[in-house]
Amino acid sequence: MDPLHDRLHAALREGDVALDALGAAGDAEPVDHRDGLLALLAVHDLHVAPLDRLGRRARWQHHPTVAALKSALEARVLVDLAARETQDHVELPGDAVAAMRSLAATDLVHPIYRWVADDASRDEIIAFLALEGGPDGGFDDLVAACQIGLSGEPKLELAQNYWDEMGNGALGDVHTELHRDLVTALDLPTIPRDEQPVEALERSVLGSLLATNRHLQPEMVGALGLIELQAGPRCRQVVKGLERVGAPEGAFAFYREHAVADPRHGKDWLDNVVAPLAAHDDGWGRRMVQGARWRSIVNRRFLDAMVRRFTPASVG
Repeated sequence: MDPLHDRLHAALREGDVALDALGAAGDAEPVDHRDGLLALLAVHDLHVAPLDRLGRRARWQHHPTVAALKSALEARVLVDLAARETQDHVELPGDAVAAMRSLAATDLVHPIYRWVADDASRDEIIAFLALEGGPDGGFDDLVAACQIGLSGEPKLELAQNYWDEMGNGALGDVHTELHRDLVTALDLPTIPRDEQPVEALERSVLGSLLATNRHLQPEMVGALGLIELQAGPRCRQVVKGLERVGAPEGAFAFYREHAVADPRHGKDWLDNVVAPLAAHDDGWGRRMVQGARWRSIVNRRFLDAMVRRFTPASVG
């Protein structure tokens, strides 16, 4: 049987009748974990990808077959996360802010970043960054989705965070523009999804899963907060590596900005988002920590995979 993600892409191109047939056939099952992730990302694209990239496929966002696939494939991801959480369990403080600080301290500077800083060649750094995609790929859209329905200090903090993503109103300082400058300066390749390691797909799926399921908003707050808490020290290592290999000036602004801004963002996220939300509802506190755990699990799996990919013998 052809992979589910190929059959889904074909049905989305053909439209309503083909999607009906895919659902009615009763064989809308992925052939393996990777296929399931690719199919789910194709579904999530209908919710979060740029419209000019989707074209007419966008109209099938809520088609019954698509909705059923989304639910079934996301259930697989959540079961997998629960199993990995059990295997990877670490005791955390009961307080949400303290628990997230403790999680962030785990692998704060993963060995792969020390390799980037101290040993990787220019070509190796480029290959790694092409897969890493920066500390917050699509973070601006995720923050925008995360603030829906919030109020008071948490909403204001997310607005400030988003405005910083937008370069505080200066187009040249918008973080996605800075990343485009990085891509141009290093001639960074774009790695198609079907060529990315499964761990990279898992990391991408977590972000879009949280962004497209309103009931997972507390987990989204925690996952995004962990990104902010861990990005700064890692970005400093990337800057060090780029300086060491003599990268062009256009390559630096993106990681320099995150190296400076994200430690402040992480603290503000804890103080002004996590703390008041947890104080208002202890259930939110537990679930924000759960989302941070999920992000920690998928990100560590990705970075460990990068060690195996690039430096199987030299990085520990």
